[in-house]
Amino acid sequence: MRQLKITAPACQDLNDIAEYFLERSVDAGDRFVTSFNQKCKHLSQFPHIGKRYEQLKAGIRGIGLMGYIIFYRVTDDTVEILRVVRGDRNLPKLIGDS
Repeated sequence: MRQLKITAPACQDLNDIAEYFLERSVDAGDRFVTSFNQKCKHLSQFPHIGKRYEQLKAGIRGIGLMGYIIFYRVTDDTVEILRVVRGDRNLPKLIGDS
């Protein structure tokens, strides 16, 4: 099992998502947090299950979560969460700049 690391941009994304859910639906926010934690645990065990996003940036993978995409990179001993963004955003700009 690889160690999980969440980058500063991903932490900011998660804070923004939390604010969004606090304003709209605490229950949906709770479901998102639970699903995110489960997905991260699964990624640490099976890091290559996500789709490759090589067209955005070399070595980047992503996996869907409730309309969002968790973008990450796999190293020998870690899974590094890079961004957590809505799938309808300008992904080349968001991920290419990360």
